[in-house]
Amino acid sequence: MTVLVVGSVNADLTVRAPSIPAPGETVLGEDARVSPGGKGANQAVAAARAGASVALCGAVGRDPFREPALSGLTRAGVDLSGLHHLDAPTGLALITVAASGENAITVASGANARVTPAHLPADLRGFTHLLLQGELSPEVTREAARRAHAAGLTVLHNAAPARTPDPDLLAHTHHLLVNEHELAAFASAFASGGEDVAGQARDLLAGGPQAVTVTLGAQGSLTVTGDSAYRLPAFPVTPVDTTGAGDTFCGVLTAWLAQGHPLPDALHAAGVAAALACTRPGAQDAMPSREELAAALAR
Repeated sequence: MTVLVVGSVNADLTVRAPSIPAPGETVLGEDARVSPGGKGANQAVAAARAGASVALCGAVGRDPFREPALSGLTRAGVDLSGLHHLDAPTGLALITVAASGENAITVASGANARVTPAHLPADLRGFTHLLLQGELSPEVTREAARRAHAAGLTVLHNAAPARTPDPDLLAHTHHLLVNEHELAAFASAFASGGEDVAGQARDLLAGGPQAVTVTLGAQGSLTVTGDSAYRLPAFPVTPVDTTGAGDTFCGVLTAWLAQGHPLPDALHAAGVAAALACTRPGAQDAMPSREELAAALAR
């Protein structure tokens, strides 16, 4: 194995509707669709489909949602020897997708909330990169980063969904991945003096990361390091469903870095893959294969 993902595993219950309901509003949608999801599982699948050797540490329940939650990981060939089966409901995400392709998501964490540091793998030999998100408890995510950092792994942390930033976790992160909303939370917590996205991202380098990437949706992405900045435009597509696009970006970026590609190339591939994922419905089901990504990059 090369990439270890410690993160959530969910079943996604998705309904397409004309619009995302406002508070107190009921919107009639199409038939519900059950598919695999969870930020950890999504990113593991994206990394595996991009050609990396991937293992996942997480948890599911013993209920009927377990099988659909694991189906994408199994198809992608992700190593599930670190997966725990707990006496708790499998995580469930309730997703509304508007006609514009935008989405709103509510997550019932279930078994994900029962993962503890004791569930983390004791042996990290063979791994070069650790990919983390924010859907497990802060204690688990922080401890995973500490252990991986001490073992010499490159730690990538996608700080989503937004939580109160953790200075200790940041100190053990090599590459921080955020969107504009999550960046704003970090800037507020650390009293960043940066007046724009680039300035706020660069201020976070003082907290420990060697690189900070801000995904900007239709505006592409911005990455800053100690001596460089990379601003990449979005790959042009007509979006159908943006669910999982950010996870695709994180997984493909990690896969390409783990395969030895330079950071600019990995960022470019991640951006193209994320755009391709918006052209089909669903999260894992929409992620491009290695061959589809290569064809798009060749164009």
